[in-house]
Amino acid sequence: MQINKVEICGVNTSELPVIKGSQMMELLLKVKSGDDVARQQFVRGNLRLVLSVIQKFNNRGENIDDLFQIGCIGLIKAIDNFDLSQNVRFSTYAVPMIIGEIRRYLRDNNPIRVSRSLKDIAYKALQVRERLVRDNAKEPTVGEIAKELEIPVEDVVMALDAIQDPVSLFDPVYQDNGDAIFVMDQVQDKKDTDDNWLQEIALKEAIKKLNTRERLVLDLRFYKGRTQIEVADEIGISQAQVSRIEKTALKNMRKYI
Repeated sequence: MQINKVEICGVNTSELPVIKGSQMMELLLKVKSGDDVARQQFVRGNLRLVLSVIQKFNNRGENIDDLFQIGCIGLIKAIDNFDLSQNVRFSTYAVPMIIGEIRRYLRDNNPIRVSRSLKDIAYKALQVRERLVRDNAKEPTVGEIAKELEIPVEDVVMALDAIQDPVSLFDPVYQDNGDAIFVMDQVQDKKDTDDNWLQEIALKEAIKKLNTRERLVLDLRFYKGRTQIEVADEIGISQAQVSRIEKTALKNMRKYI
Protein backbone atom coordinates (compact mmCIF):
# COMPACT_ATOMS: atom_id res chain seq x y z
CA MET A 1 0.00 0.00 0.00
CA GLN A 2 1.28 3.47 -0.87
CA ILE A 3 0.76 5.40 2.34
CA ASN A 4 2.47 8.48 0.94
CA LYS A 5 0.20 8.58 -2.09
CA VAL A 6 -1.13 12.13 -2.55
CA GLU A 7 -4.09 11.43 -4.86
CA ILE A 8 -6.53 8.74 -3.73
CA CYS A 9 -9.69 8.05 -5.73
CA GLY A 10 -9.19 11.34 -7.53
CA VAL A 11 -8.95 13.26 -4.24
CA ASN A 12 -5.85 15.36 -3.61
CA THR A 13 -5.28 14.47 0.03
CA SER A 14 -2.73 17.23 0.52
CA GLU A 15 -5.47 19.82 -0.02
CA LEU A 16 -8.14 18.33 2.25
CA PRO A 17 -9.65 20.92 4.62
CA VAL A 18 -9.76 20.62 8.40
CA ILE A 19 -12.96 21.54 10.23
CA LYS A 20 -12.53 23.39 13.52
CA GLY A 21 -14.50 22.42 16.63
CA SER A 22 -17.08 25.21 16.54
CA GLN A 23 -17.59 24.86 12.81
CA MET A 24 -17.99 21.09 13.24
CA MET A 25 -21.08 21.47 15.42
CA GLU A 26 -22.52 24.18 13.21
CA LEU A 27 -22.21 21.97 10.12
CA LEU A 28 -23.59 18.93 11.95
CA LEU A 29 -26.73 20.85 12.85
CA LYS A 30 -27.20 21.80 9.20
CA VAL A 31 -26.55 18.20 8.09
CA LYS A 32 -29.16 16.87 10.50
CA SER A 33 -31.66 19.43 9.18
CA GLY A 34 -31.18 18.07 5.64
CA ASP A 35 -28.73 20.60 4.16
CA ASP A 36 -26.99 18.69 1.31
CA VAL A 37 -24.33 21.37 0.77
CA ALA A 38 -23.37 21.23 4.45
CA ARG A 39 -23.33 17.43 4.25
CA GLN A 40 -20.85 17.44 1.36
CA GLN A 41 -18.71 20.01 3.17
CA PHE A 42 -18.78 17.95 6.37
CA VAL A 43 -17.82 14.73 4.56
CA ARG A 44 -14.91 16.41 2.80
CA GLY A 45 -13.81 18.04 6.04
CA ASN A 46 -13.54 14.63 7.72
CA LEU A 47 -11.76 12.70 4.97
CA ARG A 48 -8.49 13.12 6.88
CA LEU A 49 -10.10 10.94 9.55
CA VAL A 50 -10.52 8.20 6.94
CA LEU A 51 -6.89 8.62 5.87
CA SER A 52 -5.64 8.24 9.44
CA VAL A 53 -7.61 5.01 9.84
CA ILE A 54 -6.58 3.30 6.58
CA GLN A 55 -2.93 3.83 7.46
CA LYS A 56 -3.45 1.32 10.28
CA PHE A 57 -4.16 -1.34 7.64
CA ASN A 58 -1.01 -0.73 5.59
CA ASN A 59 0.31 -4.26 6.22
CA ARG A 60 -2.62 -6.04 4.58
CA GLY A 61 -1.48 -5.56 0.98
CA GLU A 62 -4.83 -4.05 0.02
CA ASN A 63 -5.33 -1.36 -2.60
CA ILE A 64 -5.37 2.03 -0.86
CA ASP A 65 -8.07 3.38 -3.19
CA ASP A 66 -10.39 0.51 -2.24
CA LEU A 67 -9.78 1.01 1.49
CA PHE A 68 -10.36 4.75 1.15
CA GLN A 69 -13.72 4.20 -0.53
CA ILE A 70 -14.77 1.67 2.11
CA GLY A 71 -13.62 4.05 4.83
CA CYS A 72 -15.75 6.81 3.30
CA ILE A 73 -18.79 4.52 3.55
CA GLY A 74 -18.03 4.11 7.25
CA LEU A 75 -17.71 7.88 7.59
CA ILE A 76 -21.09 8.47 5.93
CA LYS A 77 -22.72 5.85 8.18
CA ALA A 78 -21.20 7.62 11.18
CA ILE A 79 -22.67 10.95 10.02
CA ASP A 80 -26.11 9.40 9.51
CA ASN A 81 -26.15 7.69 12.90
CA PHE A 82 -24.39 10.30 15.05
CA ASP A 83 -26.54 11.50 17.95
CA LEU A 84 -26.04 15.20 18.68
CA SER A 85 -27.63 14.82 22.11
CA GLN A 86 -24.75 12.68 23.32
CA ASN A 87 -21.72 14.43 24.79
CA VAL A 88 -19.28 12.69 22.43
CA ARG A 89 -16.90 14.09 19.83
CA PHE A 90 -17.75 13.12 16.28
CA SER A 91 -14.26 11.70 15.71
CA THR A 92 -14.62 9.46 18.79
CA TYR A 93 -17.80 8.00 17.30
CA ALA A 94 -16.65 7.91 13.67
CA VAL A 95 -13.29 6.15 14.02
CA PRO A 96 -14.74 2.81 15.26
CA MET A 97 -17.41 3.00 12.55
CA ILE A 98 -14.78 3.48 9.83
CA ILE A 99 -12.62 0.69 11.27
CA GLY A 100 -15.63 -1.64 11.45
CA GLU A 101 -16.54 -0.99 7.83
CA ILE A 102 -12.99 -1.72 6.68
CA ARG A 103 -12.83 -4.86 8.83
CA ARG A 104 -16.05 -6.18 7.27
CA TYR A 105 -14.65 -5.50 3.81
CA LEU A 106 -11.38 -7.32 4.60
CA ARG A 107 -13.26 -10.23 6.16
CA ASP A 108 -15.70 -10.60 3.27
CA ASN A 109 -12.92 -10.35 0.71
CA ASN A 110 -10.57 -12.70 2.52
CA PRO A 111 -9.17 -15.34 0.12
CA ILE A 112 -9.93 -17.94 2.80
CA ARG A 113 -13.68 -18.13 2.35
CA VAL A 114 -16.04 -19.14 5.12
CA SER A 115 -18.96 -21.23 3.88
CA ARG A 116 -22.45 -19.73 4.03
CA SER A 117 -23.70 -22.59 6.22
CA LEU A 118 -20.90 -21.96 8.73
CA LYS A 119 -21.71 -18.25 8.78
CA ASP A 120 -25.39 -19.04 9.35
CA ILE A 121 -24.55 -21.22 12.34
CA ALA A 122 -22.31 -18.49 13.75
CA TYR A 123 -24.94 -15.77 13.43
CA LYS A 124 -27.63 -18.01 14.95
CA ALA A 125 -25.23 -18.80 17.81
CA LEU A 126 -24.69 -15.09 18.43
CA GLN A 127 -28.42 -14.47 18.48
CA VAL A 128 -28.95 -17.31 20.96
CA ARG A 129 -26.10 -15.98 23.10
CA GLU A 130 -27.69 -12.52 23.25
CA ARG A 131 -31.06 -14.01 24.20
CA LEU A 132 -29.57 -16.18 26.95
CA VAL A 133 -27.61 -13.25 28.36
CA ARG A 134 -30.79 -11.17 28.38
CA ASP A 135 -32.88 -13.94 30.00
CA ASN A 136 -30.33 -15.21 32.53
CA ALA A 137 -28.18 -12.11 33.12
CA LYS A 138 -25.01 -14.15 32.65
CA GLU A 139 -22.74 -15.34 29.85
CA PRO A 140 -23.87 -18.75 28.50
CA THR A 141 -21.46 -21.61 27.87
CA VAL A 142 -20.84 -22.94 24.38
CA GLY A 143 -22.62 -26.10 25.48
CA GLU A 144 -25.76 -24.16 26.40
CA ILE A 145 -25.72 -22.39 23.02
CA ALA A 146 -25.25 -25.71 21.21
CA LYS A 147 -28.14 -27.24 23.18
CA GLU A 148 -30.46 -24.38 22.14
CA LEU A 149 -29.47 -24.83 18.49
CA GLU A 150 -29.60 -28.65 18.79
CA ILE A 151 -26.21 -29.07 17.12
CA PRO A 152 -22.85 -30.43 18.36
CA VAL A 153 -20.67 -28.16 20.49
CA GLU A 154 -17.81 -28.61 18.01
CA ASP A 155 -19.92 -27.09 15.21
CA VAL A 156 -20.66 -23.99 17.30
CA VAL A 157 -16.99 -23.54 18.22
CA MET A 158 -15.89 -23.95 14.60
CA ALA A 159 -18.53 -21.54 13.31
CA LEU A 160 -17.76 -18.80 15.84
CA ASP A 161 -14.05 -19.19 15.27
CA ALA A 162 -14.49 -18.94 11.49
CA ILE A 163 -16.08 -15.48 11.60
CA GLN A 164 -13.52 -13.98 13.95
CA ASP A 165 -11.44 -11.27 12.30
CA PRO A 166 -7.74 -11.48 13.26
CA VAL A 167 -6.64 -8.41 15.22
CA SER A 168 -3.34 -6.68 14.63
CA LEU A 169 -1.37 -5.43 17.63
CA PHE A 170 -1.23 -2.12 15.83
CA ASP A 171 -4.99 -1.76 15.38
CA PRO A 172 -6.31 1.34 17.20
CA VAL A 173 -8.70 0.72 20.07
CA TYR A 174 -9.46 4.38 20.73
CA GLN A 175 -8.51 7.65 19.07
CA ASP A 176 -9.73 11.18 19.69
CA ASN A 177 -7.77 13.99 18.01
CA GLY A 178 -4.57 12.76 19.59
CA ASP A 179 -2.36 9.72 20.05
CA ALA A 180 -4.21 6.46 19.44
CA ILE A 181 -4.40 3.63 21.97
CA PHE A 182 -3.45 0.40 20.19
CA VAL A 183 -4.20 -3.22 21.00
CA MET A 184 -0.56 -3.76 21.99
CA ASP A 185 -0.96 -1.05 24.67
CA GLN A 186 -3.56 -3.23 26.41
CA VAL A 187 -1.73 -6.57 26.18
CA GLN A 188 0.15 -7.64 29.29
CA ASP A 189 3.68 -8.97 28.98
CA LYS A 190 4.35 -11.03 32.11
CA LYS A 191 8.06 -11.12 31.27
CA ASP A 192 8.31 -7.34 31.27
CA THR A 193 6.49 -6.24 34.40
CA ASP A 194 7.48 -3.49 36.81
CA ASP A 195 8.59 -6.11 39.35
CA ASN A 196 10.94 -7.78 36.88
CA TRP A 197 12.25 -4.40 35.80
CA LEU A 198 12.99 -3.39 39.42
CA GLN A 199 14.64 -6.75 40.12
CA GLU A 200 16.87 -6.29 37.10
CA ILE A 201 17.91 -2.84 38.35
CA ALA A 202 18.60 -4.27 41.82
CA LEU A 203 20.68 -7.08 40.30
CA LYS A 204 22.80 -4.65 38.31
CA GLU A 205 23.34 -2.47 41.39
CA ALA A 206 24.34 -5.51 43.45
CA ILE A 207 26.88 -6.62 40.84
CA LYS A 208 28.49 -3.18 41.01
CA LYS A 209 29.23 -3.82 44.71
CA LEU A 210 31.45 -6.82 43.87
CA ASN A 211 35.18 -6.62 43.25
CA THR A 212 36.68 -7.20 39.81
CA ARG A 213 37.49 -10.90 40.32
CA GLU A 214 34.02 -11.69 41.71
CA ARG A 215 32.32 -9.96 38.76
CA LEU A 216 34.57 -11.87 36.33
CA VAL A 217 33.78 -15.24 37.90
CA LEU A 218 30.02 -14.61 37.90
CA ASP A 219 30.14 -13.35 34.32
CA LEU A 220 31.97 -16.47 33.11
CA ARG A 221 29.81 -18.83 35.17
CA PHE A 222 26.29 -17.48 34.69
CA TYR A 223 26.37 -15.29 31.57
CA LYS A 224 28.80 -17.34 29.45
CA GLY A 225 27.91 -20.75 30.86
CA ARG A 226 31.40 -21.92 31.78
CA THR A 227 32.02 -24.68 34.34
CA GLN A 228 34.08 -23.95 37.47
CA ILE A 229 36.97 -25.95 35.99
CA GLU A 230 36.85 -23.94 32.74
CA VAL A 231 36.80 -20.68 34.73
CA ALA A 232 39.75 -21.86 36.83
CA ASP A 233 41.78 -22.66 33.70
CA GLU A 234 40.90 -19.32 32.09
CA ILE A 235 41.89 -17.04 34.97
CA GLY A 236 44.69 -19.24 36.36
CA ILE A 237 43.41 -20.31 39.77
CA SER A 238 42.16 -23.58 41.26
CA GLN A 239 38.62 -24.89 40.93
CA ALA A 240 38.26 -24.69 44.72
CA GLN A 241 39.14 -20.99 44.62
CA VAL A 242 36.56 -20.40 41.89
CA SER A 243 33.92 -22.14 44.02
CA ARG A 244 34.86 -20.03 47.02
CA ILE A 245 34.78 -16.75 45.06
CA GLU A 246 31.44 -17.67 43.52
CA LYS A 247 29.81 -18.45 46.87
CA THR A 248 31.17 -15.29 48.47
CA ALA A 249 30.01 -13.14 45.55
CA LEU A 250 26.48 -14.59 45.62
CA LYS A 251 26.31 -14.16 49.41
CA ASN A 252 27.36 -10.50 49.12
CA MET A 253 24.83 -9.84 46.34
CA ARG A 254 21.96 -11.14 48.47
CA LYS A 255 22.63 -8.30 50.91
CA TYR A 256 21.70 -5.77 48.22
CA ILE A 257 18.73 -7.56 46.60
